Amino acid sequence: MRLQLGYVPLTDAAVLIAAVERGFTAAEGLEVDLVAEPSWATLRDRLALGLLDGAHMLAPLALACHLGLSGPQARLIAPAALARNGNAVTLSLPLWQALDAASDAVPDVGRALARVAEARAAEGRPLTLATVHPFSSHTYQWRRLLALGGSSLAAVRLVVVPPPRTVEALERGLIDGFCVGAPWSSVAVEAGVGRIAAFGVAITPGCPEKVLALPAEMEDRTTPLLRALKRAARWCGDPAHREDLVALLGSPRHLGLDPALILRGLAGALRLAPGGPVVEAGDYLVLGERELTPDPAALGWLVDEMAAAGQIEAGAMPEAAGLYRPDLLAAA
Repeated sequence: MRLQLGYVPLTDAAVLIAAVERGFTAAEGLEVDLVAEPSWATLRDRLALGLLDGAHMLAPLALACHLGLSGPQARLIAPAALARNGNAVTLSLPLWQALDAASDAVPDVGRALARVAEARAAEGRPLTLATVHPFSSHTYQWRRLLALGGSSLAAVRLVVVPPPRTVEALERGLIDGFCVGAPWSSVAVEAGVGRIAAFGVAITPGCPEKVLALPAEMEDRTTPLLRALKRAARWCGDPAHREDLVALLGSPRHLGLDPALILRGLAGALRLAPGGPVVEAGDYLVLGERELTPDPAALGWLVDEMAAAGQIEAGAMPEAAGLYRPDLLAAA
């Protein structure tokens, strides 16, 4: 069986990339072409229109597609989870200085950000903050961070910037900050244009992040791919393979970045500021075989966050329930 599988260049695509690049899919008799997509909207549309056979996908976006809330209607299944956590809020250096937060603790940062956001909105020049897609944990993390200071997304200008373009947008002054998955916050810090203000795991611990999204009609043909993903997840979760994994992800055909920057996210040891000390962030990004089983309880979290953001009716759980299919992974 030949498959076209899409992904957006992020560290949390590691399990899918390793499944193909380390021969696990070939061992299951699959011929897989990995397709790097420039944005989540492009990936969503290509999957919905049948131009991709599956994809590494934002969990909220997969649910939105499944429910017909974003892009072309596409009945999807998510038989595997690819990552948990992994995001960070990164601000321009001038904005970070303007916050003058009492500490690096998330509540203090949230209160300071809300104060500046409200002041800028009152002056008619709202902060421009970037998310990677409206249906994303990144959007919900922005909402939660501002809420710590009694503010909301209504006080800012929230724009969508694809992950690989976030650092450039910050450097050019097009945005004042972004929330994005690894390794792009570390790239901004290393480039001297950003300061990590908060880890996503500190805003929403245990956040369901990416899933393997497949068309529902593939339900009876998932076993070889899921077996390959299990082996790849086990390989990615083994610290003995970390050097090989970061070299693979950093290669020009994938992220095209210094492997040392990718290692920061995988190790959960990041620099918050240019030239600053390394800070340990437990569970910053979690990969591995244990994380592969999609947790149906996470769907409740997704529905609650989408409802709080005004994107979905609070009673949408029955329609959402068909997305996560841990039974298919177990059967594989």
